Amino acid sequence: MPSMILLNHMQEINIIKFIKKNFTNKVFVTSFLISLLSVLFIMLLGFGLFWYNRAPIFGYLAKEYLRETQDQNLDIKNDTQDITERILEKETFFSQERSVIGVVKKTNPAVISIIISKEVPKYETYIDPNQQNNPFGNLFPGFNFNIPQYRQNGTEKKQIGGGSGFFVSSDGLIVTNKHVVDQKDVEYTVFTNDGKKHVAKVIARDPVLDIALIKIDGSSFPYLSLGNSDGLEVGQSVIAIGNALGEFRNTVSVGVVSGLARSITAGDNSGKSEVLDHVIQTDAAINPGNSGGPLLNLSGQVIGVNVAVAEGSQNIGFALPINSVKGAIESVKTSGKIVRPYLGVRYVAVNSEMKEKNNLTVDYGVLVKAGANTNELAVVPGSPADKAGIVENDIILEIDGVKLDDKTSLASIIRGKNVGQVIKLKILHKGEEKNISVTLEVAKDN
Repeated sequence: MPSMILLNHMQEINIIKFIKKNFTNKVFVTSFLISLLSVLFIMLLGFGLFWYNRAPIFGYLAKEYLRETQDQNLDIKNDTQDITERILEKETFFSQERSVIGVVKKTNPAVISIIISKEVPKYETYIDPNQQNNPFGNLFPGFNFNIPQYRQNGTEKKQIGGGSGFFVSSDGLIVTNKHVVDQKDVEYTVFTNDGKKHVAKVIARDPVLDIALIKIDGSSFPYLSLGNSDGLEVGQSVIAIGNALGEFRNTVSVGVVSGLARSITAGDNSGKSEVLDHVIQTDAAINPGNSGGPLLNLSGQVIGVNVAVAEGSQNIGFALPINSVKGAIESVKTSGKIVRPYLGVRYVAVNSEMKEKNNLTVDYGVLVKAGANTNELAVVPGSPADKAGIVENDIILEIDGVKLDDKTSLASIIRGKNVGQVIKLKILHKGEEKNISVTLEVAKDN
């Protein structure tokens, strides 16, 4: 221990001696002071330059700090936005799913299935011993056998078709398609969602649209509310419910409005066809048997009546806008029948292609023209058009100043008029424009 203290003391003495020795040396002191002053000068010069350029330097540093802060905030914002978008997307999906489930639960009890039954001949086979036959003749005599014969043995009731419909009032009034209930010698049976069976009576068939109203006995039936089809937008979610294929009752399918104001020619298995204009196109699965069922929005309101599917297509179905059906429903409720105004002409729409093909002078309007069958007259005898002097090959250009083109059809305008109303028509008769007045009358139920 004493030796260590002695060593430290000796080191302190050596350092002191070194300092005294060097600082008594003038050359060393001079060199040291010059070096010290040089360092101080450089530091002072650097500080002066910094102070002189302090504004740009601080501005640059502030910008860099701000940029880094913004980048960090942007990264945080982007991450937050991505997370938020994913959350919202999932919430939207589950929200729509819940909406669909809620609509189906609310509306399903008001959707019905229609079964069409008919008494058809019942045949049986029998053997008539007197009707023996030898196909080999005299080559193999005695080679006789009996040919089975067929005869009718009464009749039996068979299901020959099906469709859909929905209640529009609590007393059992049902909307469906006319082509579903257009046969006169059959029996229509309605199955409600609870499985109960009801005999249905056809109340009215619309002479203009593919719409009919039928009724079953009873009361307190759940019924659907009618929406506004004029406010529909392409891409809007819709739900179709119906008796798919006439076998799967109350089948639900979901899709969107694929198009608006479409014009199609619809036909059935019997060979009948009709032009349907301003219909709603949807990709919600619509199959044979869905006809007459409701097309619903996510509020559970009827915005269309399913009417047709494009043959050979995938997810291209059509529905009649409910606004064009409301008049028929109200008419039946008030008068017990469908009262529609009609003009009484058969026609084809004129366009640029028809203009060139038929050497016409206009590329719009409708050409009054007979159909392919002999009973499809151009002008119905005794109709308002006939009384006003309209004849075949006339072209109706305008109705009440509204031009008939690809956006506005004759049928849609007439549907918006009332029985007894006088309308003004601009027609092209033998190359000359004429203005005539026509008084609309009640369309006959066909």
